[in-house]
Amino acid sequence: MIQTLRLTMKNVLCLCVLALVGVSQAPPPQSARPAKAPREFALQAKSPQFWQLVDRHATVSVLASGLGFTEGPVWDPAGFLYVSDEVQNRIYVIDSKGGRRTLIELGNPDGNTYDKDHHLIDCASDLRAVIQVDPNGTYKVLVDRYQGKRLNTPNDIVLGPDGALYFTDPTLDLPKTEKQELPFQGVYRLGRNGTLDLLIKDLQQPNGLAFSPDGRRLYVDDSKTREIHVYDFKGGGVSNGRLFGTEARSEATGDGTADGMRLDMSGNLFVTGPGGVWVWSPQGEHLGTIQLPEQPANLTWGGPDYQTLFITAGPLVYELKTTTHGFVPYR
Repeated sequence: MIQTLRLTMKNVLCLCVLALVGVSQAPPPQSARPAKAPREFALQAKSPQFWQLVDRHATVSVLASGLGFTEGPVWDPAGFLYVSDEVQNRIYVIDSKGGRRTLIELGNPDGNTYDKDHHLIDCASDLRAVIQVDPNGTYKVLVDRYQGKRLNTPNDIVLGPDGALYFTDPTLDLPKTEKQELPFQGVYRLGRNGTLDLLIKDLQQPNGLAFSPDGRRLYVDDSKTREIHVYDFKGGGVSNGRLFGTEARSEATGDGTADGMRLDMSGNLFVTGPGGVWVWSPQGEHLGTIQLPEQPANLTWGGPDYQTLFITAGPLVYELKTTTHGFVPYR
């Protein structure tokens, strides 16, 4: 009995020592670790061509703050922005001094554009639809199904060179209580007559999209792979899809993925990505990055000369004056 007790005590002591060693080697709690320094605004050129688009001494300012998660900026020539807020579930009108008012309360609004007739068009995620929003705050559904099945969650939308609307339909914002009905994440063309055509269905999570100024190329990024793809565009259809570039994250850039995109009049791409806004040449060269304190999701051109980038980033809307002129399809 004494021998058995002795062994038992020995085992207990060993377990206690092991437990203490485990505790001493365990990583410190998150609160005890040194805080990661916040990102600062910086212009990071990878090519001299970058400085032809952004002044070396350019600064960024906050146009609006105190929002939830901002998306889908659209500039109106009257001098204001439409901005979606996916957390506060509203589309706001934000004036040039940062003042705002609610246009419409809507579950998880996302990307926006003007159509050919200057109607505001929104990708309404919770409705799983593309809608037209009128200035009085009412809306009507333009499309919510493809071949009888509900769309996933329309995400971003642009006006095409042929007057049709083009939008991405990933599952990024699919409500947890609802089921995906389509077996793919598509890119669609919505004709002015209401006809919906599927153009692309082999991307994993298509997100931002934009046309080149000459209307011959359609760019679409994939948030899951962080890739930008380009397609030849003609007659409302696409062909010859190929990889244009990849926005890989790193320890320095932190999180973030390819999302909203815009082009300037020379065909350079400004694409939100890890760390800020990545700037690409038409040939696929990464010219540099506009690093921002808050991770951006989308952007648009505006201002009287369309040289200012308005960038939605979490609870903020930034504005940054550039030295290039933005391409705006509905202008």
